[in-house]
Amino acid sequence: METQYPLTDFVEFSPAELQQRASDHLALMQRRHTIRSFSDKPVPRQVIEQLIQVAAGAPSGANHQPWHFVAISDPAVKQQIRHEAELQEAGFYSGRAGDEWLNALKPLGTDAHKPYLETAPWLIVIFSQKRGGIDNNDSDTNYYVHESVGIATGFLIQAAHQVGLVSLTHTPKPMSFLSKICGRDNDNDRPYMLLVLGYPAADATVPAHALKKKPFDQICTVVE
Repeated sequence: METQYPLTDFVEFSPAELQQRASDHLALMQRRHTIRSFSDKPVPRQVIEQLIQVAAGAPSGANHQPWHFVAISDPAVKQQIRHEAELQEAGFYSGRAGDEWLNALKPLGTDAHKPYLETAPWLIVIFSQKRGGIDNNDSDTNYYVHESVGIATGFLIQAAHQVGLVSLTHTPKPMSFLSKICGRDNDNDRPYMLLVLGYPAADATVPAHALKKKPFDQICTVVE
């Protein structure tokens, strides 16, 4: 039987403390916004590594942790990523996406130009892995890969906001160029998300469309 250890690091709060912490965290996260105008102000590598450690603590299928993070600050590599991403985005916005998708994006004001891929101090390419297991043995199948990597990505976005940074999720289609640039061009690793991290530019804006959130009774049903 697998060894089990007692849970010793759980901290229980009183009902009043619990409610206050929930309220405080909600207020904090309601200030999280996706932005597309980044400052070039540097962010220490240690901060980025700690944020990734937070993401790597996310739950995963069979605890296989089917992810790999490539953190990039090298200006030349960021320039290469921007060049390749804009090539793909040009095709996307010129019609490959279809009218319905493009119409849905119009209120956000996005287009094929992605200058933030060079301006922001850090890009983090998140890869999912089909195989690897708990000990990175390529013969072991990973389970619930997309769900697991999605949760880890959410952890990373929230952690970035928690420490005072802003982020942007970017998914150019196709993303295979990221595999080559990051040196992970193999049958096991697949680009899942490109996360842009840093500080907002002085002129950063938030689209009015992005501030429209569905009311609670439309997004949650409580059964008690």
